[in-house]
Amino acid sequence: VMSSSSSSSLEMEIFQYIDVHQNDFIEDLKEWVAVESDSVQPDLREEVVRMMALAADRLAALGATVHLVNLGSHQLPDGQDLPLPPVILGELGKDPQNPTVCFYGHVDVQPAKKEDGWNTDPYTLTEIDGVYLFIRNLYGRGATDNKGPVLAWINAVETFRALKLAMPVKFRFVIEGMEEAGSLGLEKLLEENQCFFSDVDYIVISDNLWLSKKKPALTYGSRGNACFFVEVECGSKDLHSGTFGGIIHEPLTDLIALLDSLVDPTGRIQIPGIYDSVAALTEEERKLYESIEFDLEEHKNNSGVKKFLFGTKEEILLHLWRYPSLSIHGIEGAFHEPGIKTVIPAKVIGKFSIRLVPHMDLLIVKQQVVEHLEGVFSKRNSPNKLKVSMPLGAKPWLADANDLSYKAARRAIKTVFGEDPDFICDGSTIPVARMFQTITQKNVMMLPIGAADDGEHSQNEKISRHNYIEGTKLFAAFFLEISKLH
Repeated sequence: VMSSSSSSSLEMEIFQYIDVHQNDFIEDLKEWVAVESDSVQPDLREEVVRMMALAADRLAALGATVHLVNLGSHQLPDGQDLPLPPVILGELGKDPQNPTVCFYGHVDVQPAKKEDGWNTDPYTLTEIDGVYLFIRNLYGRGATDNKGPVLAWINAVETFRALKLAMPVKFRFVIEGMEEAGSLGLEKLLEENQCFFSDVDYIVISDNLWLSKKKPALTYGSRGNACFFVEVECGSKDLHSGTFGGIIHEPLTDLIALLDSLVDPTGRIQIPGIYDSVAALTEEERKLYESIEFDLEEHKNNSGVKKFLFGTKEEILLHLWRYPSLSIHGIEGAFHEPGIKTVIPAKVIGKFSIRLVPHMDLLIVKQQVVEHLEGVFSKRNSPNKLKVSMPLGAKPWLADANDLSYKAARRAIKTVFGEDPDFICDGSTIPVARMFQTITQKNVMMLPIGAADDGEHSQNEKISRHNYIEGTKLFAAFFLEISKLH
């Protein structure tokens, strides 16, 4: 075990190297952002494949053994087959004494066009001074999601090589090019390559953001999502309300009653039993909420909404992370264009989803929803046909925030940023964290380096120079902290 003074001088040497080479690291990001690796639009698939090759070359230059695993192809809605980009499985380091850390990231991006409202070309990394002079932002598609963090990790590993330092941990890399299109083929690949993870101790994902613009965070959970269709049908054709209005059971009237039965005006879900398996909030976890830096007013202003359901930071965060929510998204088959059309639709489909929290089981939730809707429907004595289905379900994810990897990351954050991180969850769904945890049975940690205002998926996506460079230092410090804990 290193003494604290020798480890701090080692850190100083590493941080100094990163500071001196920061412009090189930004040039690398510029080169990566210039590749239009949009995995959503089929005609850009070759660019995604080119991006995977660039990433593979970069890992090989570190001395890693790199396997580009072919995933075959997938069928587009129009029936044509399109090849999937390969997934990178990389390995670096042999020392059996060292712990093994596996990093997951992706190098594909969401679609972006200048005319969507970007101030700069989305595929040209552009550095612009922020409102405060000490903040300089690097604008470009993929800067924060997820090319910046992937490169920050690679830069951190490269720093040890450049300084001829012994690697403090062994590395594994899983880098994909289809995350923005649903990580097609990844789950199967992980299942087929479980031996690749046999000696992995920790899995780190850096594909999310802090909750604040300034205060670092560690993410230990995310909500799942169960999507539902509820279909009501009376016959094979739409009817005229002058000829049939008043003498039939209308499907849309049935459907609106069904949708109205799901959630009350306070946001509480009305499905019996739905809260039974929600994990109880421990005192320890409740305490985590008190110190979190979260600007309620700013969140409200961003939403354009006058009033939230709850008035305190703690209540708001609990209802975003810790409690399930139900949202109604739309009705297919109903007339929705401008103007009036006096039609009685023959078949309508209501769409809603439930964000799931730890201990809620997808199949039990489905059963509760079906039983509830069937019960409400049967009381209406309607001759119409009811069909309830769950086309999509993703499980919630929860990590142990007291695990060694979280301890190491917390110390590394304290070293680099001078303060303890917020421990946060994510109200949306991060399928990849749950997927890795389930298949590999290893500890998964989310270690974000992007700030709350980075605008992933949005116009003018950015990462600040500060977060990119300090994030690189954070990863390097994390390697040292993990090795110290072993």
